[in-house]
Formats: sequence, C-alpha cells, structure tokens
Amino acid sequence: MKYIEAGNYEEMSRIAADMIAEQISGKPDCVLGLATGSTPVGTYKELIRRYEAGKLDFSKVRSVNLDEYIGLDGTNDQSYRYFMDHNLFDHVNIDKKNTNVPNGKAADPVKEGARYDELVASLGGTDIQILGIGHDGHIGFNEPDDVFYAATHEVELDDMTIDANARFFESRDKVPTKAITMGMWAIMQAKKIILIASGPDKKEIVDKFMHGPVTPRVPASILQCHRDVTVIYSPNK
Repeated sequence: MKYIEAGNYEEMSRIAADMIAEQISGKPDCVLGLATGSTPVGTYKELIRRYEAGKLDFSKVRSVNLDEYIGLDGTNDQSYRYFMDHNLFDHVNIDKKNTNVPNGKAADPVKEGARYDELVASLGGTDIQILGIGHDGHIGFNEPDDVFYAATHEVELDDMTIDANARFFESRDKVPTKAITMGMWAIMQAKKIILIASGPDKKEIVDKFMHGPVTPRVPASILQCHRDVTVIYSPNK
C-alpha cells in the first residue's frame, strides 16, 4: 500500500486527477470506478478543467459508481446519479449510456445487486477505483459489520453515516436510511485503487485501516489485501 501525504485538499485532488488522467490517456476505453460525497469533488473539477483544456477525452470511457440511496431516482437532486451528472458527466464528453449507478428505485434490491455485479464482471472489473472513507471506516456504503459482504447489496446506514450526510439534506430526518452498495468483491476486482481523505478528523481512521488488523469492523482494512492501493491524505481540508 502506497501512502502520499498532500499539503492540502487541492494538492490531494490534483494527485488523484493525475492518476485518473494517466489511466484515461493510456487506455481510452478504461473503466472508472467512481465515488460520491464531498471528498472527490475537487478531483472531478480538476478532470473537467483538463477536459476543457483539450487534455482529456472521455468519449470511450465507461464508469461504474459505488452506491445509491434506496428510494431515490436520478431526477432527485440528492441521488448519486444526479451528483455524478452535476459534478462530472454533464461537463465532459462521456457517453451517459456508458455510465452506471445502482438503481435505487429497483423493486428488488437483491436482483439489482446481482445485476450490478454481473455488469462489473462483464466489464472485467474497474481499471481504477476511487474511494473515500467514512469516520467509521466504511467504503462505499459497506458499514462496520461482523462479516465482509462480497456482493452488491442493500444496507441499513449507521447513525454516524446518516449524521455525516445530513448536511446535504434539509434536515436529518430527510436522509435515506438505506442504500444499495457495491460489495467487497467488485471493489477488490479493481486493478488499481485510490483512496482519498482530507482533514484532521480523518487521520485516525486512515491510520487504523492501513495499520490495524483486517476486520469487517473497519471495512476499509480489507484494502490491505489488494495488490495496488494508493492512499492520498491531506491533513487540511
């Protein structure tokens, strides 16, 4: 596992964007695994800047996102499909038909999870997977548990996760309590993983998942078993 400490959030974002841009330039039809939340926004802005400068071409890129809230469709401004459109897809020349987000309105989340895993498998896994990390060590919406869940699955969100996401909603009681998330199988299929984190409040969990035991109580700790992980951390937000 490689560790890079950036001087600030902007540098962290640039380093992550450098790695993604290198992947796209080297393999124009690559598969990007994408994340939502506030942490990757700077990385996406940097990728957009490079596209607008004529340095990146997304026309053949394919993407799969980690997760989606259950009960929200892509027209809801709090959905992760909407987030990706607003923060990246609408600003580059990616074909929206090649972008994939779990269906939060699926009638049967179990079948949707199986469909999504089949999709990831059909793409050969992701070439590069971007991850953030929660204060409890979750990646995607894989919350601390007694086991690592392999399959894409429905999950009940922890109170800590709901509290952290409440800032994006009118009030805490508006935050969905369930999500569908890529499981550990699909995440670990990535050829390369980049985990980005910023702020002094993330330092403890970054140290814990990198150097502590591999345990489902700290979901990100499974990344210790992956062959190519880069952690980019900025102590400053």
